[in-house]
Amino acid sequence: MVPIDTATTNTQLTAALAAKDSSTRLKAALAIGTDPDPALLDALMARCAVEPDFYVRDMLTWALTRLPPDLTVPRLLAEVESPVSQARSQALHTLSKIGDVRAWPAMTPELLRDPDDEVARAAWRTAVAVVPEGEEPGLAETLASQLGRGGRDVQLSLSRSLIALGEPVEPVLKRAEESGDPVVAAHAKATERLLADPDAAFELDIKEAKRVYALGPEG
Repeated sequence: MVPIDTATTNTQLTAALAAKDSSTRLKAALAIGTDPDPALLDALMARCAVEPDFYVRDMLTWALTRLPPDLTVPRLLAEVESPVSQARSQALHTLSKIGDVRAWPAMTPELLRDPDDEVARAAWRTAVAVVPEGEEPGLAETLASQLGRGGRDVQLSLSRSLIALGEPVEPVLKRAEESGDPVVAAHAKATERLLADPDAAFELDIKEAKRVYALGPEG
């Protein structure tokens, strides 16, 4: 196991990031973040794309946030265009933590609708974190186009992102509740309940949505 201390060289830290033992990789990422050195930016970025352990990935993100944004943000934005899904999702996750408005132009409708669920979820969080004032209604419309997507975890992530936009999302949810797709309508209703009561349970009443769709709201 590579010892992690203040005397550890960048070469040793880079090697430790690729160690077989996840605790060694975690300690390496912690050491880099504790004493951040821009010279290790490449090593952190490379590891983010392949790191299998959730906790190590989170520490890598923290280490990246400790570096100057003028260095990290351009690199992260370039990584958003990577063909590797994990590279994209981790770059987006880190951008959401930094919250730099320079990331906003990259939050395209195509990215927010990325076919990979983890990439899309990270993009939703990032877009909400960096949306400029006045752009919230348009973002709400784009995010609402994904209502009904995926399983419970994906849908809950989307709901939380929509709720974070506040008032601009209310008319968007109202329209979605009248959708001809009962799954979309149910997701919109569940999101509206969370908007009114953030402590409420996230429940998709698909049966009720289908009944309303079949019989009409007075049925």
